[in-house]
Amino acid sequence: MKISCSSVKQDCISSYEIGKKRVQKLLDSVKRMSITTYMWTSNQNIHYMVVTCHFVDSDFKLHKRILSFVDVPPPYSRIYIYDSLFKCLKEWNIETKVVTLTVDNAKTNDVVVRKLMENLNLQKKLDVGGKLFHVRCCAHILNLLVHDGLGEIEDIFHNVRESVKHVNASPGRLHIFSELAKQLSMQKKHLILDVSIRWNATYAMLSTTLEFKEVFVNYADRESTYTTLLSEEDWKKVEEVCSFLVLFNEATKIISGSEYPTSNLFLSEFFGINEALDAVVLEGSDYMVAMTIKIKKKFDKYWGTCNLLISIGAILDPRYKMKLLEFSFHTIYSHDEASREMQIVRCILYELYQEYVEAHKASNVFSSTDGSQSVSIGGTSKSSVSSLFSQFGKELDTYLEEGVLIGESGVYFDALGWWKENNLKFSILSKMIADILVILVTIVASESAFSAGGRVIDLHRSSLGTKMVDMLVCGADCKTKISYMLSFLENEDE
Repeated sequence: MKISCSSVKQDCISSYEIGKKRVQKLLDSVKRMSITTYMWTSNQNIHYMVVTCHFVDSDFKLHKRILSFVDVPPPYSRIYIYDSLFKCLKEWNIETKVVTLTVDNAKTNDVVVRKLMENLNLQKKLDVGGKLFHVRCCAHILNLLVHDGLGEIEDIFHNVRESVKHVNASPGRLHIFSELAKQLSMQKKHLILDVSIRWNATYAMLSTTLEFKEVFVNYADRESTYTTLLSEEDWKKVEEVCSFLVLFNEATKIISGSEYPTSNLFLSEFFGINEALDAVVLEGSDYMVAMTIKIKKKFDKYWGTCNLLISIGAILDPRYKMKLLEFSFHTIYSHDEASREMQIVRCILYELYQEYVEAHKASNVFSSTDGSQSVSIGGTSKSSVSSLFSQFGKELDTYLEEGVLIGESGVYFDALGWWKENNLKFSILSKMIADILVILVTIVASESAFSAGGRVIDLHRSSLGTKMVDMLVCGADCKTKISYMLSFLENEDE
């Protein structure tokens, strides 16, 4: 029996609506969540904004849901972007549950964050007065740092880029290069041409080309038009640059996860990068020093804007607690500055924890029938309750006073799993930890939605309506049947 396109379309839309209701039911049970968002322009020249929420459930499992893939109406100003974001939060009934907002470093986002903070502050919904609310994407920060630094040594990898372009310019050259690689028993890898705005693409180009060094040497003997072969000195420079960039590359991979907590991981990565920068400045060659000084200048600037969240995140990792903070701060700051900065972090940590204690007390305080205030928790007497709350107030002290957790090197550590196991011991603190560890320090989770968006709005489906695009991307994320409608909706135009 043949089924019409309209019937398939309606069936898929119904599947999307069912999936949306399931997500809504899940979000209704969540009290606090973090949001990441990012902007993207499609080949339709339409500006889309993806809104992704992150939260931890009662079983201490981390969840990610794409809530909206919505077009932002022109003139694409800061106010319109804010209106689109708030409209999405309002539609999902989560506008008062947002703990943090993670965005890239575009100036436009400063206004969006400020207006959303003002809105939430009026409702007294922000932790510690909003000091942790604005999270700048650390992956973007690293990208800006290294991109600026590489600009100082552009001449070093100019010939690398030209060499890759030369080989990729014709099938004949690629064939010659491939045959030479086989003769030298090279792995089946492809040459990579970098993208100017992505430093890790430049790193991938340099590191891959370095592996094909001997192939390029032999290729130059067979291809007379190839004139950009690197000298031995230039090969050594490329190798040194790659050895330096591998640290940034690994850090970017670690902090870009969306299936595990990341706010607790960045301080150790950040500290390692700072040490590497200092070592190059002291002992590196002239061209490496020039690059490193440029990076370190921006490194110091951005550290001041993101150190609070990643410091608290590290403290709440039982492997680090205050030990990593003390060690890293005394390296980054002078002695007096380190003591002052640690005290600031510690005060905000305790202020945050106290808010959770007060919220827990408030949830167990009820008015008696005669209008007077009385306290009751499962029939426990008032004096016992006071003692119980006093014990709650000591959870953070107990956690910090205990020794750090010693784990096996190189073995994955499940931070949320550890807090789940210790939930009874730290009943209030574990709730706070879940809300902090859920905060992502990058927007990679939102950016990845545009990979799906690019597949949905390709050259053959460029007439898809914006509502349909929203359903396709969000529906696929919810694992409904909606993705199957692609083959039936190539000419959809709402």
